[in-house]
Amino acid sequence: MNFHQLIRQREVLLQQARLANMAYAYHHLCAHAERIANARLQGLVELRPCDPIAGQPWPRLVALEGSQSVIEEYFVDEQLGELADILGFLGEGIPEDGLRFRLEELGAWLLPVIRRELASAGVVLADGETSFHDRGRQQA
Repeated sequence: MNFHQLIRQREVLLQQARLANMAYAYHHLCAHAERIANARLQGLVELRPCDPIAGQPWPRLVALEGSQSVIEEYFVDEQLGELADILGFLGEGIPEDGLRFRLEELGAWLLPVIRRELASAGVVLADGETSFHDRGRQQA
């Protein structure tokens, strides 16, 4: 592949990179939503950004309802960093004062948006790969 060929393919490569990141986000948010549902975690939480100056190198998930120790049992630092990165990629970055949401609604909030974008680009999910939100709707 030569330089000029890369320049000509730039737009396609950028679109493919975005779709790959959307697929990654979808896959990981499905896993988070499933873990949340299986553990029956619920309640209002706040995802706070990292603050290296204050000695907090990772984002932090704070229980505003329920037990903080349960949250800490189910989410390790790397998972919270990944969640923060995904939210940033989706345009739902973490404000300095934190991002509040209901833990049990994480999948229903974000997965349909990602699924629509993937579908509009012609991306077909693998057999049996549906979002947690879709599975819950099918069982109802």
